[in-house]
Amino acid sequence: MSSLDVIFKAYDVRGVVPDEFDEDVAWQIGWAFADFTAAGRMVVARDMRTSSEPLARAFIEGATTRGDDVIDLGLASTDMLYFASGRYEAPGAMFTASHNPAEFNGIKFCLAEAAPVGQDTGLGEIKATVERGEFPGALSKGVRSRGDVLKAYAEHVLAFIDPSTLRPLKVGIDTANGMGGLVVPEVFGQLPFEISPLYFDLDGTFPNHPADPIQPENLRDLQALVRTEGCDVGLAFDGDADRVFLIDDRAEPVSGSTTTALVAKGLLARAPGEKVIHNLICSRAVAEVVRESRGEPIRSRVGHSFIKQLMAETGAIFGGEHSGHYYFRDNYRADSGIIAALVVLDQMCQSGVALSELRRPLERYVSSGEINFKVSDAHGAMHDVARRYDGTGAEVDWVDGLTVSYPDWWFNLRPSNTEPLLRLNLEADDQDTLDAHLAELVEVLQGR
Repeated sequence: MSSLDVIFKAYDVRGVVPDEFDEDVAWQIGWAFADFTAAGRMVVARDMRTSSEPLARAFIEGATTRGDDVIDLGLASTDMLYFASGRYEAPGAMFTASHNPAEFNGIKFCLAEAAPVGQDTGLGEIKATVERGEFPGALSKGVRSRGDVLKAYAEHVLAFIDPSTLRPLKVGIDTANGMGGLVVPEVFGQLPFEISPLYFDLDGTFPNHPADPIQPENLRDLQALVRTEGCDVGLAFDGDADRVFLIDDRAEPVSGSTTTALVAKGLLARAPGEKVIHNLICSRAVAEVVRESRGEPIRSRVGHSFIKQLMAETGAIFGGEHSGHYYFRDNYRADSGIIAALVVLDQMCQSGVALSELRRPLERYVSSGEINFKVSDAHGAMHDVARRYDGTGAEVDWVDGLTVSYPDWWFNLRPSNTEPLLRLNLEADDQDTLDAHLAELVEVLQGR
């Protein structure tokens, strides 16, 4: 495996600095991205990691050598970068490793208006250009200029709600020393909420806890804050602030599926009849809530490139994933944690109901959560599992891994993009049904 094979992932570039990803490689990728887009200019931003500034500087030098003008946004969240890509109608590159530890860094790419770039939509070509190792200078070198979209982005975010209808709430917010510490004050400073902040200082060494709120242990400080200060809700952002996770007034985490249903319900209340996309790991309750809210649910593969493409094809107003990514048509179909948070807060204000009550009608099933199995042959293991359910009346599809569905339970089994793992998600009408079928699947997979 080459060094580029290590850092070029399905949706981005990511690796340990400097062992796997350094300034020389960043320069080459900058040149290659400019060559691939052939747009003549791009926007570039970075997070607060200690390696982000030198890596971004090298990337910009590579891009300008190829002839592109670069609008350098400096420090920004990933959703700000997507907004800038739409505002300037230019491709974009964001230096971040999102929720990964401090020693990692990477690049998220997009085309103009935040259109996705993945392995099959540009990353493979960019990698091939770097592998060729030929980087001639342009006849005229590009120019780097500074850009600032923070205030414009805050205004854009606030347009998703009517601030005049909000009521005072106490909101605990943990930005994990990530880029939420830049964006949250600008947005929430204009709203009638009392903020209890946790770890707003930008610090890419993550001195308090990892910026990975999908892991329960990284929510504990926020849960304690909600309890001790009597917050109505807690918001936990990841390192680049494009994802958000909710804690209710009882300090209980809210799943990504439930948040997807909440946001969909809020948007459909203002725009009934619209389409809503959910990935195939989301709870069945999501599609049910969308229909009950006079919307049309559409099932999608997991991953931002698939959801963004399907949103473009269908005109869907919103797309949600179980992993905390929430996509908005009027945000260039890009994901934004802070927009999702505001839509939920708006619903809390309009209903006058605590989040612990607001969530209850949307949580109709029990779930296993994601369980990983190490396997030597993922393809063979999935087909062994499929054979186990042949002739049992199940609905089976291979849209994204293996999905097997019955009226009272279902599961999805997907291979990891980066590790020899199969990821299992199972949902059932009740705990006994879930436990029984989970035991069946564990028996088949543990022998693999």
